[in-house]
Parts: sequence; structure tokens; C-alpha cells
Amino acid sequence: MSEGVACIWMRGGTSKGAFFVADDLPSDPGARDAFLLGVMGSPDPRQIDGMGGADPLTSKVAVVSRSSRAGIDVDYLFLQVFVDQPIVSDSQNCGNMLAGVGPFAIERGLVAGGDGETRVTIFMVNTGQTAIATLQTPGGMPRYEGDARIDGVPGTAAPIPLEFTDTAGSSCGALLPTGRASDVIDGIACTLIDNGMPCVVMRAADLGITGYEDRATLDANAAMKARIEAIRLQAGSLMNLGDVTEKSVPKMMLVAAPKDGGAITTRSLIPHRVHATIGVFAAVSVATACMIPGSTAAGLAVIPPGRRKTLSVEHPTGEMSCLLDLDDAGGIASVALLRTARKLMEGRVFA
Repeated sequence: MSEGVACIWMRGGTSKGAFFVADDLPSDPGARDAFLLGVMGSPDPRQIDGMGGADPLTSKVAVVSRSSRAGIDVDYLFLQVFVDQPIVSDSQNCGNMLAGVGPFAIERGLVAGGDGETRVTIFMVNTGQTAIATLQTPGGMPRYEGDARIDGVPGTAAPIPLEFTDTAGSSCGALLPTGRASDVIDGIACTLIDNGMPCVVMRAADLGITGYEDRATLDANAAMKARIEAIRLQAGSLMNLGDVTEKSVPKMMLVAAPKDGGAITTRSLIPHRVHATIGVFAAVSVATACMIPGSTAAGLAVIPPGRRKTLSVEHPTGEMSCLLDLDDAGGIASVALLRTARKLMEGRVFA
């Protein structure tokens, strides 16, 4: 595609990447993925010949289209472009890039912005779930400047609350795919859970670490990462995900007691590199695990009282707060999080 393709580069939450209107990309998935690999410069550890930032968090793509589904404004397909492998994966959602979908849809005329505030209902194609983003839209266009702050992003921006009501079992078919709060894999207790993101939750101490190490220290621990990958490959089939050798799920979550006043401390692998923060849906899944008796997180977590609970999930560069509303049976009825987004570049991108 020597003439290039219209694209907006955006930061969504603690990630950033390319946002495309679906009709602007090749309709054939193979041709589309080849184009996206070229755009990002993959496979190459530096992604020197593309737009990717040599990190999974900056090698992401959102494909957005006007929806024909009742009650839905836009459909959103998330694609993870691997950095050092020729792989484009659609096996997961990305709740950070999700924060940019509403602004992008209005920028591109897929949704008409209201004067003041606009609610954009988004169907997440990867898992069949729905989210509602509430945007500030003075004059009908997205506002990016504001006072909201999220850890992992410098400065402030306009708030974008995201609401989720039907994330349980989004990829695995059930909140607890094995039906158990805890399973043992290679001698390690694991909670296999999917509340928007398939995750394997393990106690950091069981793997010989504290769970408070920085990202570089954990990334350099080759023996620990090899042990975690062996667990991940076995967990994939137990979670109804099949062979996950070349998939970006499940995410591997190491948890410890909170250190800075939150509910739980996390270190996450996504799945082979340690995350600088934590993904939106991964945070939701971990927060949910904290609420399940017998899970690997439950004995470590500090849970606030009340039917509406704000669980602060600590990560290497701060925290992410998950607001959980419980139903009459004590289950999780809905989840909301605060994200921000910013438009970085608009133009045409070349492969």
C-alpha cells in the first residue's frame, strides 16, 4: 500500500498505537496483518524500520468501524503486534487502547459528538463484550486537556470513565474456567481467572521473589521467567485457550500484600516481558480474584467494606483503581475504571 493509509496515533491509558477505520485497511486478515507488521517495523527488537516503540505497550492497533448492532455505536477490534516476532494477535482485549476508541470515533465522524458530553457504546470484537466510554465533548469534539491523572502517564488529561457490565468469561467461557478458585501447576498455586482478560494469578513469594521488585530486575530473572512460561503453556489448555505458545494470553500475574495503602500489589508479564504498569482488564481480573475466597490473591488482599468497593491495584509505577459494584449474592455486577487518552498524530502511515 505505497500510497499509505489514513491513521491517528493515540495514547490510550498507559499504551499507545495506531487507530484505523476498518474500511481503510485490507479486508483480507493476512494482508492486513502483513501491512501492520510493516507499519510497526516487526519483527525487530528495536522496530527501527517502523512506528513501534520497541515495547508491547507501544506496538498496538485499534480497528474501529460504525456498528450495525442494536444499541452499539462502534465496533472495536484490538490487535497486538508482536515486537520481535512476525505475529499479529487478536486473542485479547486492550482496555487502555479502548480509552482512545471514543475520541477516535468522533474525530473520524463514526459517532456524532454531543455538545458537552458524549457516551459512546463500544462493542469489543475480540471477546464480544460491551463498554461505555463517557467523553467531554465541548462543541461536539473530544477534549483531551483536563485534570485527571492516571499512574504511568505524566501530567493530566480529560477523564474518560469506562464502564463494563459483562466481562466475566469473555475469552475462557467462565470467570473461573476450571471451576476452582485455585489450581496447582508445577507445584505453584494458581488462580485461573477471566474477568475481561485471561490471567494466571500466583503469589510472588511462591516463585522466590517478594513481588516488590522493579521491572528491570524481574525482566533479568531468566530462570523465573522460564518457570512462569512453563506454567502459562499448561494453563492455556486448562483455560480453554488451546495452545498459547504464540498467543499473548493468558497474562501472568504475580501478587503480594499491598505496600502503599492499596488492595493488592502486582507484577505482571504480558506474557514474556514485565509490564511497566498493569493492563485495564488484567487489573479487573486481579481485583476480582481478590474477592474470591480460596484464591491466591484473597489471603493477601486488603478489601474495603461496603457493597460498592474501590480496589486499588498497585503496580510498578503506581496504582489502578477498580470500582466494583456487587449484586445481591455478593458477585460482581459491574466494574468501572478511569482512563485518559490523547491524540498524538494524524496523517498517513506507510508499511
